Amino acid sequence: MTAPNRATLWGRVLADELAKSGLEAVCLAPGSRSTPLTVAFAEHDGIDVYSHLDERSAAFFALGRARRTGEPTALVCTSGTAAANFHPAVMEADRARVPLLVLTADRPSELRDSGANQTVDQVKLYGDAVRWYTELPEPEADERKVRSLRTTAARALAETGGVPPGPVHVNCPFRKPLEPIEVPGDVPDDFTETTAGQGRDGPFVETASGRQTPAEADRDRLAAALADADRPLLVAGPADPTTLADLEPAAVAELAERLDAPIMADPLSGLRFGPHVDRENENSLPRTIYGGYDTYVGQLPPPDVVLRFGASPTSKPLRHWLRDADARQFLVDPPGEWREATFTATDLLAADPTAVVDGLLEALPDGDGRSETDRSWRERVEAAERRHWAIRDEALAADALETDPFEGAVLTEVFANAPDLATVFVSNSMPIRDADRFARPRAAELTVLANRGASGIDGITSTALGAGSTTDEPLVLVTGDLAFYHDSNGLLALERCGVDATIVLLDNDGGGIFHELPIEEFEPPFTDQFKTPHGLDFSALEDVYDLAFERVAPADFAAAYRRSLETPGTQVLSVGFDSEASHRRRDELADRVTDAVATDLEYDA
Repeated sequence: MTAPNRATLWGRVLADELAKSGLEAVCLAPGSRSTPLTVAFAEHDGIDVYSHLDERSAAFFALGRARRTGEPTALVCTSGTAAANFHPAVMEADRARVPLLVLTADRPSELRDSGANQTVDQVKLYGDAVRWYTELPEPEADERKVRSLRTTAARALAETGGVPPGPVHVNCPFRKPLEPIEVPGDVPDDFTETTAGQGRDGPFVETASGRQTPAEADRDRLAAALADADRPLLVAGPADPTTLADLEPAAVAELAERLDAPIMADPLSGLRFGPHVDRENENSLPRTIYGGYDTYVGQLPPPDVVLRFGASPTSKPLRHWLRDADARQFLVDPPGEWREATFTATDLLAADPTAVVDGLLEALPDGDGRSETDRSWRERVEAAERRHWAIRDEALAADALETDPFEGAVLTEVFANAPDLATVFVSNSMPIRDADRFARPRAAELTVLANRGASGIDGITSTALGAGSTTDEPLVLVTGDLAFYHDSNGLLALERCGVDATIVLLDNDGGGIFHELPIEEFEPPFTDQFKTPHGLDFSALEDVYDLAFERVAPADFAAAYRRSLETPGTQVLSVGFDSEASHRRRDELADRVTDAVATDLEYDA
C-alpha cells in the first residue's frame, strides 16, 4: 500500500529501517512538525513506544532505558525549544557513553533564518556531544533518495554503538502536510516504503563491529608488570553500559585471585555485587571485592602496580591515594580516551576490558605463585576492610539511629535489603557518595546505576524509571530532595509507561553536599545561595501521580523499606535529616576508621 504523501512515506521508511536494524524502543514527545515520525512509530508493531509530555523527561527516560540495556533507545520531538530540552540528557549520554538516537523534526530550509514561528537553528545543535550528526534530505518519492534514507538510518543506529558508544543526532526536515492526508500525485501508486529495499532481508545495511584485543606484546608487558608486583591492585570505576553487559565479573575475580590482588570496586562498576563476591578460591585467600576503601585507603601502603577499568572512581580519597602513589598504573579504555582527571596513569591501553582480562588469564600462571611477604599486602587491606564495616555496623545500630541519625544508614539498608535481582538507581550529590562508602559488597545480583557522566541532578527520576521499564525486576530509586523536585515531571511516567518503584527520598531541605565544601564557612551567603532550603512538602505529589507517600523516621526506615519492596505500585519513603548533622556524622565515622586502621598498621609493623 502506497503512502498518502511524501512526509508520511519518509516517516514510515525511517521507522521501518530502524526496526530492521535493531531498534526496539522510542520515546515520543507531542508536537506538530514531528507528526510523520510520531505516526510512523506509533503504527509500527516492532517498536515499543513510550509517550511523554515533557521533552526533558522523555530524554532522560530514554537515557535510562539505554543505560540499563546497553542498546540504543530513540527520541523524537518537534522543532524549536523542544530539541533544546533534549540537550542535558544528550550531554549525559555523551560523557557516560550511553547509546541514544535523537530524531529532531525541523522546518524546511526556506523557513530557516526567516522569522518563521518555532524555527531555530537545529543544525549540529548538540555540538561535539554527539558521535555523528546528519540531516535527512527532504522527503521525495525517489528510489535513490529512499535508499539514501535507509542507509542513513542504519548507519545512525550503528553509530550509537560505536567505540565509544553515545548519542547520534539526525535532523529531519518536513514540509506540510504533516498528517497522513492524501495528496494526489505526491507518491506514485506503485511506490511504497519497501520499493527501494526490495531483495534485501533485514536491515538495508548491516554494520559489523570488531573487538579491540591488545597486541600479544602489550598483553605480555602488562602481565609481567602485574606478576612482578609486590602490591598489585585492581580498581574498577563506574562501568559503561556495554561494559556492564559484556564484562564477566567472575573472570575479573579469577584474575585478582591469580595476582593475589584486591579489587576496589565502585558501586557502579558491576563488580561490587553478584555471585562472584562470595566466590571460593583454592588458596584460602581473603575476600576479592572491597567496598569500604573510601575511609581507609589513605592509611594503607601504596600499591606498586595498578590495573584500572571504567571511569574515574566515585571516591575522592581513592582518587587522591592513586594520585599520590608512586606506582605504574595501567588504564584500560576501549577508545583510548583519557578518563583520569589526576593525570597520574602511566599506561593507556586502548582495548576491550573483556579481551584484556581474558588475555591476562591466558598469560598468567594458574595457582599460588605469591610469597608470604606479598600476601601481607592483601591481608592489610583485608584488616582495614573489616575495621570499616565493624565500625559502620556499630554506628548503625538501632539505638544509635534513634539519637544520632544520618543519611549513610539509609544507603546501608537499601543495598543490604534490596532483593537478589533488582535495579537500584542512585542520585548524584550525597546519595552516590554514601552508596560508595556504605554499600557493602553482596552476592546478590544488583544492577546499580547513576548518571555519573556529567553528574547532574536533572532527570534523575526519569532516568531511573526508564531503566525500570526494561525489566520486571524490582526498581529502587534513591534520590535527594533537590533532585526529586527538579524532575517531579518525570513521575508521570509511572502511569503512562507502566513502571512501579520504591522511591527513597532523602529530604534534608536543600543542598546538603555543600557542607562538604569550604563555602560552608561563609555565612552569608551559604544558607540562602548554596544550601537553598526550600521548605517544600512533597506529600502533595501523592494525589497528583497516584502514588503512596510515607514519612519515615530514620530508625524505622529498614522496616518501611522492606514493606515497600513487597507492596505493589509505587511508594515514596521520605526520610528527613539535618544535612549538617549528617555531614558531621560521616566525618566522625571516617575519622574513627582512619584512626583504627592506622593503629592496626602501626601494631603490625
